[in-house]
Amino acid sequence: MSVLHPDILTPETDGARAIRIVGKGDAPTDAWATANDFTGKAGQLLLVPDACGGIDHVLFGAGDAFEPLTARSLAPRLPDGLWRLEGVEGEAAELAALSFALGAYRFDRYRARPAKAARLSVTSDPERLLRIASACALAREMVDTPAADMGPLQIETIAREIAEASGASLSVVTGDALLEENYPSVHAVGRAAAPHRAPRVIEIGWNLEKADLPLVALVGKGVVFDTGGLDLKPAAGMRNMKKDMGGSAHVLALGRLVMQANLPVRLVVLVAAVENAVSGDAFRPGDVLQTRKGLTIEVGNTDAEGRLVLADVLTRAAEHSPDLTLDFATLTGAARMALGPELPPLYTDDEALAADMLASAKRVADPLWRMPLWAGYRPALEAEIADLRNDPAAWAQAGSVTAALFLQKFAPETGVWAHMDIFAWNPRARPGWPEGGEAQGLRAAFDMLSRRFDPENQSR
Repeated sequence: MSVLHPDILTPETDGARAIRIVGKGDAPTDAWATANDFTGKAGQLLLVPDACGGIDHVLFGAGDAFEPLTARSLAPRLPDGLWRLEGVEGEAAELAALSFALGAYRFDRYRARPAKAARLSVTSDPERLLRIASACALAREMVDTPAADMGPLQIETIAREIAEASGASLSVVTGDALLEENYPSVHAVGRAAAPHRAPRVIEIGWNLEKADLPLVALVGKGVVFDTGGLDLKPAAGMRNMKKDMGGSAHVLALGRLVMQANLPVRLVVLVAAVENAVSGDAFRPGDVLQTRKGLTIEVGNTDAEGRLVLADVLTRAAEHSPDLTLDFATLTGAARMALGPELPPLYTDDEALAADMLASAKRVADPLWRMPLWAGYRPALEAEIADLRNDPAAWAQAGSVTAALFLQKFAPETGVWAHMDIFAWNPRARPGWPEGGEAQGLRAAFDMLSRRFDPENQSR
């Protein structure tokens, strides 16, 4: 990946300077620490000079208890060179090393500046950690890239590269062929875009010939830019809509991880890549759309388009009879109102899957919060002249919940299903968390899949 130094994590040890993890109770009291007010507060960093005016080592505050995720702030704050962690061991050291790599991400495609080269010496398997960090970097880079350079064709190209690297199959249905192949809702949402940005359904298949293996389906929303359609968004609401393809970025990155780790599963990755544009052929409020499943949808608001394209690709996933289905989508602003930008909601009606996802989220410090598929709000989806409406009745209010209930109508009935309503964005900049694209739930999902299907090689 261009966004990560190729050996940001390395087994190399020669010349590595120490990053000493120091808690509040262990903060040094020498003149240098005192003069710089170093108290061991969480995230505090102090460069300690050597006798020649260089840097001898670094002190990094752990606060009352070291949280490995705080190591995300290290890479952008350290001088160039090779570093090693002191004062942390085992799983905490491994997660801190991964956090260091996550914090090293930078999106500099449009800038002319030298690459920063702070690197970390690790004793665990750097290749495995780098695969995870690179997957997160891929998702973030795709989200960060402006829509002019990340259209449906570019998403297809990335999917093709991922499939070819693992010997997977790839099929793409584009433009008016979507009607012939029965993806009418995807076509309706994307048909107003310019011809070179035509809508498409992208499908990757891996290990499908191994019928004895469980089948995992990953489904992603790939709205490369969302104007809101004829129900046009205001300027402020449109500013960051390049990120509305974040779901597709997540499932492509997660699918690549699954294939690179050679998990013993069959894998299907499905992406609906569209632009919700405005033209004379745009779908309209009041239109009734057909879907692949045969259910009809009355369009109440053209800005609730993500669930429309997901309806068709979730139905396609169901045709594979998956044992487990995960979908990722930047679906609702209501999810942010409920939980803010850093805590994505998780929806599933399967208790075991919920427990596994939340345990993995906690284990790898990739937070999720379970939200209810509250059956009492299902009547809000009832339409006047169709089977469903895409803008739930206002009385239900809980927009993220009703969106998840809508998707549940199309989710596979075989196996288990979970939906992540992600934000895919850091709205505030701080060291290790630059403003822009963010991977959310990706590491948690990979850890869950690894433990569920390949417990002897967890998250390898």
